[in-house]
Parts: sequence; C-alpha cells; structure tokens
Amino acid sequence: MSGRDLFCQPRRARHGAALTLVFASVLVAGAATGSFPGTDRKSTADAARSAAPAGRHEEVARAAAEAMADGKSPVKAAERAVSRSGDRWGAVYSSGEYEELEEALDGQYTGVGLSARRERDGRIEVTGVHSGSPAADAGIREGDRLRSVDGERVDGRPVTEVVAILRGDAEEDPAGTPVRLGLERGTREWTETVRRARLSTEPVTVRTLADGVTVVRVASFTKGVGRQVSEAVERVPSGAGVVLDLRGNSGGLVAEAVTAASAFLDGGLVATYDVDGDQRALHAEPGGDTARPLVALVDGGTMSAAELLTGALQDRGRAVVVGSRTFGKGSVQMPSRLPGGSVAELTVGHYRTPSGRGVDGTGITPDLDVDPEDPAALERARTVLSGLGR
Repeated sequence: MSGRDLFCQPRRARHGAALTLVFASVLVAGAATGSFPGTDRKSTADAARSAAPAGRHEEVARAAAEAMADGKSPVKAAERAVSRSGDRWGAVYSSGEYEELEEALDGQYTGVGLSARRERDGRIEVTGVHSGSPAADAGIREGDRLRSVDGERVDGRPVTEVVAILRGDAEEDPAGTPVRLGLERGTREWTETVRRARLSTEPVTVRTLADGVTVVRVASFTKGVGRQVSEAVERVPSGAGVVLDLRGNSGGLVAEAVTAASAFLDGGLVATYDVDGDQRALHAEPGGDTARPLVALVDGGTMSAAELLTGALQDRGRAVVVGSRTFGKGSVQMPSRLPGGSVAELTVGHYRTPSGRGVDGTGITPDLDVDPEDPAALERARTVLSGLGR
C-alpha cells in the first residue's frame, strides 16, 4: 500500500481505526449535488446539520454537549458515540482537523512533500518527492528508505500512519515546525531535519507514450480535477487511446468525479444514491468524447469517488476496466457541526452504479484481472487499447 503525506488523517490515528485516508471519508453528498456551498466545507457542515440522520446526529451531539458540561473532551465523547453506532465510515474531527480536510480538498496541504509505500518486508520506501518541497530541498530521493520520524521507528507500521506523523496536527504542527527524518540509502544512514511547508497537490498528470497512447493519472478528486481531466482528454489527438490511471486514487469530491465522467460520456446516468431513503441521481453533462478507446486502470487503493467513476464507465460500456478489485467504499457521508466546534461526518446512504450495483464492501471487479503492482500492468492496458482501436 502506498500514500502521500497529503492523503492521510491527522496525527491522532483515529477515525475508523486508522483505516481511512483523508479522502476515503470525504464523500460529501452536498458537494455532489450542489445543494450545499461547494467552496466551503465549514459552511457545508453547518448547513447539513438538519439533513444528517436525526437520531444519530442528536445522539452524537448530546454526547459532545454532556462531555463539555463535565469539563471533558467533546471530540472523544462524540467519537465514542459514533463508534457505538456501528457507522463504519462515521468520523469526528476537531475544528483543526476539519480545516485540514478543507485545505486538502482545495489541493493544499501542510507536509514535507514525500510519497511512500510499505514494502513486503515492512520497510517504508520513498516513492516520490514533491518538486520544491522541503524533502526535495534536503536531497531526499525516490528509493530512499524512511526508517524513523521524530525518533519513532516506522518499519512495519501502516503507511497511512507514517504519513500522518509526517504531516502532524494542523494546530500543533503547522507550517514551519520541524520534523526529524531517519533515512537510509544503500549502506548510508543519516538523519535529516526538515520543516513542514504549505504545498500544492498535483492530482492530475498526463504523459504520452511512444505509441501515442496518453496516460491520464488522477491521484484524487480535489477541486478542479474534473475540469483538468476534461482538458487533458481534449488535447489528445482524435482517435488516440487513453489510459485513465486511477490506481491509488482514494476519492474526494463526487462532483469532480462526475465532471471527469462527462469527459467520456454524452450525458446520461453516472450513479444513483440515497440520503436517508430519498433516492437521487447524478448525471454526466452531454458532449463528452464517446469514440476514443478508453481503459481504466484500478487497484485495491481505488476508492470512493474513483470507484463511482469506474463503475459508471464500466456499466455504460465506455471503458474496459483493467487491474484488481477496487476497495469497496460506496457510502455517502454528510457533515454536521457539533457543540464545541468539532464536526461529525455520519453515513446517510450508499451509491450504486448505473446498472444498480452496490459498491460498499464489494468494490468494482475489473474486466481483466491484472496485478496492478506488476510493471507490465500498463503494458496490458495498452494491449487492450490496441484491440479496442481495431
């Protein structure tokens, strides 16, 4: 499994037993439908309060209020209430943590600029260094081993937990605070102290291969990503194939995934979902490119809004899906403000693909099963594309 120090939860490894990355728990129904302000999740949380499941919201809010009255932590009390409810994806965030989520969805984050993955032997390997980041300035390279963070050994720990430590807490570890990294390169071991900085994400990258195939890699669905995907597709020569690489995409804003779907569909259904039993639908905009060959490349890290997009392209017969079964996060959360300023995101429903398939807990099964970690996975996708072209 891999991760970047954007896509993680804050230092306190909570929210679903450290299972989720930032975007895994940020499938906001309001942002998807446009019924709440899409540019400010703080106002979304306030506006959504009356729309959240009344019974569960009241229970969580009551727990927070009672804890405040007793001089205890309202956040921890709310977390316990969510845990008791059995809501797998329910989460409670302090105001500072929720601010981190808002910044992440805007494509901004505080960190050191490392991407990492855990190897089979448990060691943490640097898989990428953000250009111009503190990590890049310190000379850290792809392939280096990360052995410790602030003196804590990280071997064997979940990569989400490691990158959470790298980021720190928004209130306790803002931009400018130091973090000490223990590193290894070959036989060399050394310690490097860097300072966290405000960084911008690069969620969409585009490259053209020698045979003319264009690979559009989407790391997450932050604001503006749908338009970036559309613009990237518009620049591809007519008839040339596209590989839409969604491996490791942990989701994000549903509205952006729908916009991305619109690049390949001429209108029509993208997904349906329910909010407390009220059935709703998401539709693509007309005018997308429905002719060019398209392959979607996915893996077990393809989650949430990325699964919604994959399911739509597969069900509509628009793309061949290659890779391994996706994660299976198909629930809809809605945020609400709690006493004391914290925010609870509670599950209010689930989405389905155009054919009516549920995704939560099952994921999307690819048309062609390929090990996505295999370097040849992209070659298999290109082979499929060549067949589609003929």
